Amino acid sequence: MKIKPEEISQVLRTEIEAFEKTVAVEETGTVLSVGDGIARVYGCEKVMFGELLEFPGNVFGLAMNLEEHSVGVVLLGDDRAIKEGDEVRCTARIMEVPVGEALVGRVVNALG
Repeated sequence: MKIKPEEISQVLRTEIEAFEKTVAVEETGTVLSVGDGIARVYGCEKVMFGELLEFPGNVFGLAMNLEEHSVGVVLLGDDRAIKEGDEVRCTARIMEVPVGEALVGRVVNALG
């Protein structure tokens, strides 16, 4: 059996036309230190004030102190599993609280 160059080029054209490229860009950082429910994170250069950051173990934190080389993050979960060198992922989401009929007419303080 002899392979024809036209057949090969046709197969390549078909594959190239059907190719879908998708690129997902995520900004990540590294934990510098953790203590008393606060994490110092390096590398999240485009993080916004109030943005949720995701730590290992499905723990989230709230970006509060934006400095030139690091970010201070208030952890919203157990910080015992988070350690120096862990990867942190920016979510590009701000913290939100669902509101419904159960909350109507209630007074809510900063602690909820």
